[in-house]
Amino acid sequence: MRVRFLSKNEHKIAEASTILKSVGVDLVPVHLPIDELQSDDVRAIVRNKTLRAFHLLGHPVFVEQTCLFLKELNGFPGGLTQVFWDTLQKERVARLFGGGLVTAKTQIGYCNGQQVFHFEGAIDGTIASEPRGDDHFQWDCVFIPDGHKQTFAEMGEKKNEISMRKRALDAFAAHLASSRHD
Repeated sequence: MRVRFLSKNEHKIAEASTILKSVGVDLVPVHLPIDELQSDDVRAIVRNKTLRAFHLLGHPVFVEQTCLFLKELNGFPGGLTQVFWDTLQKERVARLFGGGLVTAKTQIGYCNGQQVFHFEGAIDGTIASEPRGDDHFQWDCVFIPDGHKQTFAEMGEKKNEISMRKRALDAFAAHLASSRHD
């Protein structure tokens, strides 16, 4: 089965492709720019982005939004993670929130032309006291998942076995498999 994924982020495309390929789904990347709703309501962001992507393409498509929810900040930045990260950058995030508890969540929105489906994956962790590993994939260099000593950036491909994106994509793939039989 082939499915379209609208994203400008090559790292997200590569991860999603690897994870979905293992369950027999071929990813078709779509690189169209889309303005995102800015809100702390992640579900609203995903729904808006999913519907806009479908209207642009006219074909079934999925999008995703990955966010950090810092316990110390009562769940902020959530849907505003990109703005938060771009403003503070890795060193300041590590300095201000190092050792702090955080939940990373990925929410996927999929529109099949008739309705929008939502799938979520989450993983708890802590913020590293200093950035470690490659910083090309934003906050991966400061996120240490519970039960591990390495940041996502230091884990390499092992990240794809445990990440919030993996959990959300697994739920999405299960939906695609079950809808083939409907």
